[in-house]
Amino acid sequence: MILAIYTTNIDIVPHDDPTDPAPAPTARRDREDRRDRQTARRDGRPLLDDDIRARVQQVGVRQQRFERHLARALDVDAAGLEAMDHLISHGPSTPTELARRLEVSTAAMTLVLNRLETAGHVRRDRHPSDGRKLVVTAAEQSSDRAYDLVLPLIDGIEDAVAGMDATERATVQAFLDRLIGIYDDAMD
Repeated sequence: MILAIYTTNIDIVPHDDPTDPAPAPTARRDREDRRDRQTARRDGRPLLDDDIRARVQQVGVRQQRFERHLARALDVDAAGLEAMDHLISHGPSTPTELARRLEVSTAAMTLVLNRLETAGHVRRDRHPSDGRKLVVTAAEQSSDRAYDLVLPLIDGIEDAVAGMDATERATVQAFLDRLIGIYDDAMD
């Protein structure tokens, strides 16, 4: 989830006159600028040309909106969508392995899988070599429907990348690699 932490820091300039209650002009401008940027990020107003942080935030906001759209279209909750995404992307999994990969308890995963199975999105079969275990597989119809919903996004990204020259791709890739590192470091 992208939080509203992509805001400009406010640099408070000290007053020369401690009896003057009005904030320094720089601090006021910084607050107004931050408020304008936050509002633009929320309501979709045009962003400043050099506001990369706002654009990064908007990618996160759009990702969240798309995931909610996808969940509604598939009639699943967020946890179910995450489980389906994993099963579709990585293939069949045991419930325990799926819980571990999604960092939820096995009890919580059982509830998620019960809902997905009832809705026809997954099936649970006996493990082929260990009959004590179950293997969860995404239902083909649900996988196909999810793919159809995600395909325009994939195609659009592919088209955007194809429209870049080698220098642009290298610049974007370097920026995204640094951004990924920043997120990874923030979780350490």
